Amino acid sequence: MSPSEPTTAAAGRAAAPDPKAVCLRSMHIMADAGLADFEAVIHPDAVNREASAEPPDCRGRGPAAFHAAARWLRGAFADMRWDIQQVAADGDIVAVHSTWSGRQVGPFVTYDGSGAVSQAMPPTGKTFTATQTHWFRLADGKVIDHWANRDDLAVAQQLGWVPPSPRYLARMALAKRRARNAA
Repeated sequence: MSPSEPTTAAAGRAAAPDPKAVCLRSMHIMADAGLADFEAVIHPDAVNREASAEPPDCRGRGPAAFHAAARWLRGAFADMRWDIQQVAADGDIVAVHSTWSGRQVGPFVTYDGSGAVSQAMPPTGKTFTATQTHWFRLADGKVIDHWANRDDLAVAQQLGWVPPSPRYLARMALAKRRARNAA
């Protein structure tokens, strides 16, 4: 056997995916990928620990719940991207420091614990940039847990949600009513 030929044991096994690459891919597909892309990197039992203010279909487990979160964000924001500053891995834990940016083109609706509409911020057309830190745990080469620390105040200030003008407060009330009627 030549040195370039794999051994029988190595030939029968696929190389384990790079944990950092899996986590970065799980972030980038939020902008425009389909369910199959989520199935490739999200474990069937995966939980997004940040889904408590998201629509009810985002609160489940697995790729479908993560894809639902992506669709929810895409409904409110266009031109989304995550620029990666640093990535660190220790065993099955990966931390990613990133900058998220985009433009608000649709209402951003948040939900309470029962899944009812809590708030709705109507579109402003403005752009935003804010830092985020995402934490992932992997199992079987896929994301099984996700947590995030986000600078939501910076996003809210840049989009004009806070401090709200009297006109924007009226638009918020109308957007909230529309979201509740649509739910």
